[in-house]
Amino acid sequence: MTLALQPWVSTTRADHGMVLLDEATGRYWQLNGTAALVLSALLDGVPPQEAARRLAERYPQVATEQAADDVATLVASLHRARLVVTA
Repeated sequence: MTLALQPWVSTTRADHGMVLLDEATGRYWQLNGTAALVLSALLDGVPPQEAARRLAERYPQVATEQAADDVATLVASLHRARLVVTA
């Protein structure tokens, strides 16, 4: 799975994460640092399971299974908001 932003979505890094702007609607979403880390990895072509492994490695208190669930939840939320597309 390769994730890409919709053409009308722009991103800006923030002190504690990332902001996504839907330029078509004017709506924006603020991602915390963890979500920004995962989204950046996915946009760079890292598969979801690898993004989850990296997340669990960075935050040892998070089990790999929980990290995989979190990555899947983030991806589903971004799809529902029409911010990303899977290629």
